[in-house]
Amino acid sequence: MCSLESFKIDLKALKEGEKALEYMLDDSYFKAIGGTEVNGGAVHVSVSIRKASGFFELLLHCRGTVTVPCDLCLDDMGQPIETNKRLVVKYGTEDSEEDEVLTVSEDEGILDLSWLIYEFIALAIPIRHVHAPGKCNAAMISALEEHSTDRSSDEESTQSIDPRWAKLKDLKI
Repeated sequence: MCSLESFKIDLKALKEGEKALEYMLDDSYFKAIGGTEVNGGAVHVSVSIRKASGFFELLLHCRGTVTVPCDLCLDDMGQPIETNKRLVVKYGTEDSEEDEVLTVSEDEGILDLSWLIYEFIALAIPIRHVHAPGKCNAAMISALEEHSTDRSSDEESTQSIDPRWAKLKDLKI
């Protein structure tokens, strides 16, 4: 089981200047985080933290492959991702998030990157993700085609077609 404690950064302990962190995320991380968009994967994350007066600038780079369900056959598939994000973190009275500025409670001074990294990865996944042609589950694709064909032919037989649309069918080549 992956410990998410390593993603907590004590901002108060950071010295002026830059600090670099590296994470290698695997299936145990995605299971521990409990998100629904990603089932697993192997993603390298590099975090650069620059401490300035009054704020921290974080640059995150995520690159790798995540396991997501195919939109057509619902089998798991590997989806390559790559994303860069910039965040500004400042101290405040309570934790909050607005646009790309995070406010961390000054009393605690702890920034938890575990969920933020997951969100960045989930947002890098394309809206449509399907297997390469011919790689989908053949049984699921044939069932999908069978049911979509049956439904469309049933609708045509039960509903009368508007004569204007019927004339357009004659124009098909």
